[in-house]
Amino acid sequence: MAKIIFMGTPDFAVPVLNRIVKDGHDVCAVVTQPDRPKGRKKQLTPPPVKVAAEQHNIPVFQPEKIRHKEEIEKILALKPDLIVTAAFGQILPKKILDAPKYGCINVHASLLPELRGGAPIHYAIMQGKKKTGVTIMYMVEKLDAGDILTQVEVPIDERDTVATLHDKLSEAGANLLSQTIPKILENSITPIPQDETKATFAWNIQREQEKIDWTKSGEEVYNHIRGLNPWPVAYTVLNGKTIKIWWGEKVKKEHQAEPGTIVSVDKDGFVVATGNDVSIKIIELQPSGKKKMSCEQFLRGTQIEIGMTFE
Repeated sequence: MAKIIFMGTPDFAVPVLNRIVKDGHDVCAVVTQPDRPKGRKKQLTPPPVKVAAEQHNIPVFQPEKIRHKEEIEKILALKPDLIVTAAFGQILPKKILDAPKYGCINVHASLLPELRGGAPIHYAIMQGKKKTGVTIMYMVEKLDAGDILTQVEVPIDERDTVATLHDKLSEAGANLLSQTIPKILENSITPIPQDETKATFAWNIQREQEKIDWTKSGEEVYNHIRGLNPWPVAYTVLNGKTIKIWWGEKVKKEHQAEPGTIVSVDKDGFVVATGNDVSIKIIELQPSGKKKMSCEQFLRGTQIEIGMTFE
C-alpha cells in the first residue's frame, strides 16, 4: 500500500480520510489548518480533520502557511508516495507538488471544469443544476485546473440544501477515491486535460451575494435560499431590519404585486412576490439578534401585513 500524506480541513474531508485509512494505506501524516476561535466565546476549536486524524493516531501538522520553507521541508522529509487533498484551503507550492512518486491529487466537489473554487456546492444549488459530482484530479499551481483522473455524477434533489448535498458528495468522493488510488498505483489511468473554454468558477460567497433579490424568478429565489442553507444563510430586509431566511416553498399565487411584496399571510407563514408567477412562502427564518424559528412562531410576536415590502 502507498505511503500517503492527507491534507484537508472541514467536515467534507473526514469521510475521505476515513476511507483511505479503512483501505489500509499508510497515512504517515495529516496536514490541516490551525485551530481557530469559534462561537460567541471564541473558544479555540480544532478542524474536523484534526479530530479524525487523532482518532486514528495519525501525526498532525497545522501550518499557518504551507508555502513557508520550514513547512515544505517537514512534508518532503516524510517522502510520501502520494499526497491526497480534500478541501484543504491552501494552494500547494511546486516543491510539494513535484515531490511524491505518484503526484498530488485533489478530491473536488464538482464536475470539473465546472465550478472551480471554494464554494462549488453552494453554486451548484444556486444555479439550479440538476446534477453535480466529484472530480479527482492531479494538482497544479493553478486553481482546480489539473488533469482529470476520475469523476462521478451526483443528482441534486429539488429539496437539497448545502448540508444534504455536502454529505452526498463527501461520501461519493470517499468511494471514488477508494477506486482511484489503486489505479494510480498501477498506472492504469490516462489523465484527461480540462477544457479551459468550459471552465466556470465558484468563488467563496461574499456578503453581498447573500441578500435575496426578489426581482428574480421564484425558482431562482428558492434556489438561492437553499443554496445558502445552512451557511451563510440568505437574508432580506424588512422595515430596516435584517431577517435571515432559512427555508421557503414555491407557490403559485395570482397577484399583481411588485417583487418583494407580501401578498398573503396565514398562521404558519407568509407569501412574498417574486419576478414571475412563482412566489415564495417563508417557512423558517431568523430575525436579527434572535434564534432560528418557524414562521408560525415569528408571526405570534410580529405584525406582518399584506402589502409590506422587503428591500
